Amino acid sequence: MEVMSISFETTQSVAILGGGPGGYEAALAAAQLGAEVTVVERAGIGGSAVITDVVPSKSLIATADAAVAIAGAGDLGVQLFAKGKDGKPLKPEIAINLSAVNKRLLTLARQQSDDMRASLVEAGVRIISGHGRLEGDNAVVVSTGPGGTDFDRIEADTLVVSTGSSPRELATAKPDGERILTWTQLYNMSALPQHLIVVGSGVTGAEFAGAYMNLGAKVTLVSSRDQVLPGEDKDAAAVLERVFKRGGMKVLSKSRADKVENTGDGVVVTLSDGRTVEGSHCLMAVGSIPNTRGIGLEEAGVQMTESGHIQVNRVARTSVPNIYAAGDCTTFVPLASVASMQGRTAVFHALGDVVIPLERRRITSNIFTAPEIATIGWQENDIEEGLINGVVHKLPLAANPRAKMMGIKDGFVKIIAREGSGTVIGGVIVGPRASELIYPIAIAVERRLTVDQVSRVFAVYPSLSGSITDAARAMHVVDHNVYGG
Repeated sequence: MEVMSISFETTQSVAILGGGPGGYEAALAAAQLGAEVTVVERAGIGGSAVITDVVPSKSLIATADAAVAIAGAGDLGVQLFAKGKDGKPLKPEIAINLSAVNKRLLTLARQQSDDMRASLVEAGVRIISGHGRLEGDNAVVVSTGPGGTDFDRIEADTLVVSTGSSPRELATAKPDGERILTWTQLYNMSALPQHLIVVGSGVTGAEFAGAYMNLGAKVTLVSSRDQVLPGEDKDAAAVLERVFKRGGMKVLSKSRADKVENTGDGVVVTLSDGRTVEGSHCLMAVGSIPNTRGIGLEEAGVQMTESGHIQVNRVARTSVPNIYAAGDCTTFVPLASVASMQGRTAVFHALGDVVIPLERRRITSNIFTAPEIATIGWQENDIEEGLINGVVHKLPLAANPRAKMMGIKDGFVKIIAREGSGTVIGGVIVGPRASELIYPIAIAVERRLTVDQVSRVFAVYPSLSGSITDAARAMHVVDHNVYGG
């Protein structure tokens, strides 16, 4: 097939490889600044984040949260029953139609993808479906498939690579889409697994383990570390592990999975110490690998790590001046929100707009377990390791009046402030909708507010956000001499 060469007349031309959160936002920003923009995407606008990862997984978790809310309604005095033939009340059981749930999740994901595509088209962005690769530092070539026949060549002044990542696979536990699954294959199940074994206790493993437990499945979590969520706030991880065990989940700490076998009607997971765990299905959540192989990065001179991640600086620029990268394929924080910000930052920098370099300590993240875990900025572990001088105050959420009304027993608000000035430099919230509650602390970190300034903000009474002002006020009292209050 003849290769068609496209060259924009304007010097402001941008070609984007990958239409996930990073590529999508880069395209919108570039179009807004008047550039000629082309996006190459092989799966669909939104990428894996929208189609197979963030959107469907968080929708599944929302369904699990609803099941928990119904199950716990009795504690608030809400009773559900149906009348039998004799007129006596029957207590109904919660049933999960997983096939219907998964159909809804994938429909939502496709709708979101379609909406994003429509936004790009409305902005004047050209979208090409196919597998793209760089050709030097000034062009993207698109083919029908990996190694397939080329059918388009797009020349551009600025190239943005936002190809995302894929689930990491182990040679001794190859996913088959039937019994041994990656998180992208879970939505093919037509019924709730009788016993789901989750290998990996990081964010992905913890989120799915909690979700399926709350949907009613028996769950065993295989963790190679001392506790779940290694690297996260220790208090937060302890709360989540306690909730997991209370819900009936079996957590195997300091246990490494060596092999997973499909037995036909189930799975057998062999641990490094020789023990075996039998279940109906196994979810492999052992990290991800960047989608950077075979797309011309090395030939273009782009520096990468041994793991295949693209080296970028704080404005998402690679070692090649006119090539930028955003999202999970880079060495920066692997979050959809970060990918979006990187995409915008890359384009602003390339096209000469005002740029605020990204700073890791100002990135808000959330783990969508039940309860949720949200974090921002410096953490307590950083203080313990001597990386920064700070003070910490933790306030149990159960002491909050609104939490009592809602029947919330688990969780806390933790504020980290700089010693001496009292400037808020970090925080952790564990509780329902922690992803929403963390925002005031994120603003405090971004705008360098002190705990006294935060404490003077009026919070609605009663509200969960009131715990933030309560914690800030407590820090003023406790550290009166430190802050000169």
